[in-house]
Amino acid sequence: MQRAAAPSPVYYAGNAPPPPEPPVRGRLWRVLGWVSVVLSVGLVAGSLTAYGFWRRLDGQIDREHVDDRLGEHRPPKLNSSLNILVMGSDSRAGENARYGVEAGQRSDTTILLHISPGGESAIGISFPRDSMVQMPPCKKKNGTTVPAQFGMINAAFSNGGPACTWRTIESLTRIHIDHYVEVDFAGFKRVVDALGGVEICVPKRVDDPKAELHLRAGRQTVRGDQALGYVRTRYVLGDGSDLDRIRRQQAFMASVVKKATDKGMLTDPGRTYDFLSAATKSIKADDRLTLSVMQKLASGLSGMSAGKVRFVTVPVQPYPQDKNRVQFNQALAEPLFKAVREDNKLPEPAPAPVPAQNRVPPVPPAQVKVGVYNASSAQGLARRTADQLGERGFQIVKVGTSKKRYPRTMILYGVGAERQAARLAIAVPGPQPRPWASARPGYVYLVIGKDGAELRALTPTVPKMAGEIRGDRNICAPT
Repeated sequence: MQRAAAPSPVYYAGNAPPPPEPPVRGRLWRVLGWVSVVLSVGLVAGSLTAYGFWRRLDGQIDREHVDDRLGEHRPPKLNSSLNILVMGSDSRAGENARYGVEAGQRSDTTILLHISPGGESAIGISFPRDSMVQMPPCKKKNGTTVPAQFGMINAAFSNGGPACTWRTIESLTRIHIDHYVEVDFAGFKRVVDALGGVEICVPKRVDDPKAELHLRAGRQTVRGDQALGYVRTRYVLGDGSDLDRIRRQQAFMASVVKKATDKGMLTDPGRTYDFLSAATKSIKADDRLTLSVMQKLASGLSGMSAGKVRFVTVPVQPYPQDKNRVQFNQALAEPLFKAVREDNKLPEPAPAPVPAQNRVPPVPPAQVKVGVYNASSAQGLARRTADQLGERGFQIVKVGTSKKRYPRTMILYGVGAERQAARLAIAVPGPQPRPWASARPGYVYLVIGKDGAELRALTPTVPKMAGEIRGDRNICAPT
């Protein structure tokens, strides 16, 4: 048998040679490939009825191309999570004219919805509209550019529409956003009505003619204008601040999640279709939020319960120059942004138990000397992975790139480093550690192949935040 060509040289710590060729998997790959084809055919055949359903919904969405207005230097996509920027527009055009005259158009509500890999949990992060931030230059639809400026975050929408808000949030958080969804006042009411109304709880009787809001005290179900008035009113409930209104909006969204995930709703095809139809008629989105993406999203969220959905607000502090404005509290906000950026896949199913006599207890990360090498086509993957491992206490002795590409990620170790490799395998689930005769004694090598290297999620992935609201909360609990 002809020997495979040697991989291109990469200089490792201690001048150790590069990793060996991965084991030959030709025949096994072909078998698995045909099995996957058969399974795919079966899945498609079983989904033909649903395809027409999805096509009808897909045709109702108003889409916009924004890719050419997001800038060249965007944050990298670090994992398989999904980040959707949700904006509530205060436009008075069309059906919204009855709510008064407003110059321009702003994002009345800005929420970054983060869905963890596998659809296991979700978190909605609200950005207060009164936040003073630095906004990047934005390109309008007509090609003109609005220069970079400092001001309230909701001005980004009037500067350059959803694309400008998208670019602003990415620049502030360094979180890669995948899609945007915009909802106006009329669309909001349609969605609430399609749910059959949403339950709220108010501590006292409310009469607010300006917001067209009249409510009795206690639990009740609101629809249409009453629901819109409830989430918009600012002065007859709470302390009158935007932050207090955000908490009320989050409590309302939690109630929406609870209603939408109710078993009675999900088991009634007619109600489900009416809700989804109202939702798709009510939103505007980017043109990459395609039918296949929506199907994937729906499939991933199918098993999520209301208790797995949380709503938080970006930590802020008073803005010194104006008591009516706020600014991000970076010391508290950055850990939240970082957790969302690096939210990796949930751990894979635990491998079969190893007999006690064969178990190798892992060592602390600080005792693991590891070299990280990129053997995939993804730029910067080794450095990002090495940085994440370093933050978890591992000793990073080398970061390198190989010209040779490997299909699978490998964990290799030298003589005396079995326990160190076991520790790395805990942090990077999937590849099984294996010895390598040419490795430097005591060292571990993480060679990242085309399948990537996703770190095991820490628990909790996104830290609990003060004042967070969960989808399964008691609606009469104080916010």
